Amino acid sequence: MNEAESYKTIDQPAVAEYKDRGSKFLAFANPILKVEDFKKQLQYLKKEHPKASHHCFAYRIGTDGNTFRVSDDGEPAGSAGKPILGQIDSKELTNIAVIVVRYFGGSLLGVPGLINSYKTVTSLVLQLTPIVKKQIEENYIVNFDYTLVNEVMIILKQCNCTIISQDMQLFCNIATGIPKSRLTEVLYRLKELQNVDTKKLV
Repeated sequence: MNEAESYKTIDQPAVAEYKDRGSKFLAFANPILKVEDFKKQLQYLKKEHPKASHHCFAYRIGTDGNTFRVSDDGEPAGSAGKPILGQIDSKELTNIAVIVVRYFGGSLLGVPGLINSYKTVTSLVLQLTPIVKKQIEENYIVNFDYTLVNEVMIILKQCNCTIISQDMQLFCNIATGIPKSRLTEVLYRLKELQNVDTKKLV
């Protein structure tokens, strides 16, 4: 069985609102690449909504889907973070965080009511942001002589590689994301050029 060559995520933030018996739920969906991105977002929302009673969240990172976390932030156990993550997983998304800010409206919603509210507002926010398919890439540094810039660029372009950064001097280096499905081909073609050095980025 070949490994997955792409994954689904979002590439722009979105906000949705849901109300139930006076309580207001605001869901913020954001694309993230690492835990630090999420932490910044959470800090920002806590500053923006200091009077909110809860800041619950779930995130999932990485193409293996193994990096994830949920938080009920004081709500009854399992009533907030899990329903949020459940919606992320039902759409098979990764590299995404959803933070739900709740303003308490005076009426207790009970665990079923809370699960429904967190699930609904997350579902709404995920409908508002386009889901994109991205190819799984391996990151490499390619070093080469400036005279070879055209040949190197043609290979990277033809094979849908992502240019992460480039430093074009007399001697050039490019950080590139190579689609997993075309890794062998790209490395082979680059190796065929004289004086081109490739090194995997860890």
